[in-house]
Amino acid sequence: MGTQAGFGMKMDTSLRQQSVRLADFGGESASDDARLIAHWVADSGDNQGLSFVIIDKKNAKVFVFDPQAKLNGATPVLIGAARGDDSVTGIGKRPIHEVRPEERTTAAGRFVAEPGRNALGEDVVWVDYEAAVSMHRVRVTDPAERRLERLATPETDDNRISYGCINIPVAFYENTVKPAFNARYGVAYVLPETKPLGAVFANAYDPQKRATRPAKTR
Repeated sequence: MGTQAGFGMKMDTSLRQQSVRLADFGGESASDDARLIAHWVADSGDNQGLSFVIIDKKNAKVFVFDPQAKLNGATPVLIGAARGDDSVTGIGKRPIHEVRPEERTTAAGRFVAEPGRNALGEDVVWVDYEAAVSMHRVRVTDPAERRLERLATPETDDNRISYGCINIPVAFYENTVKPAFNARYGVAYVLPETKPLGAVFANAYDPQKRATRPAKTR
């Protein structure tokens, strides 16, 4: 006669893998940090059902995801000319000509992004409104800056040219960024370049490295 598991007896102790949700990059290349944050957002729901972007400053690249963490597209971008993960207090209220070279950073962190208009009347997506940092179409107002050429090169060091805003190729902005944030909020995750990832995103974790747990016993 077979023995049934009951109180005081151990159940099957085989390991059980927790189910996880991962972001869908659709074959797009991405850094380990970008993948970790995207997978964490997908698994934890940190985006709260909103579209989100990941801005990888080290690699000068932006990833745009739908609310279900499926990649809509990715592209090289131009970012702040100065390295650093913080914005100077009150910098968003200063005239742009008063922003010193070492202050032209793109701050790292989690931001509630929203569509709006800048001082020129141009529609943008605000990443950090107080610091006057937005995602907007790349502008070619000064040919000497060679912004379009910088976007086209495989190197990333020459993608540092802006005062802190994220400059995006026009077609990508129109076809991917703008629809994702059209009259609605989203979330922007700007990855650090000088600070450890965990110092900026303290709650982030890698769902793929979650420890398996043994089955419960009674």
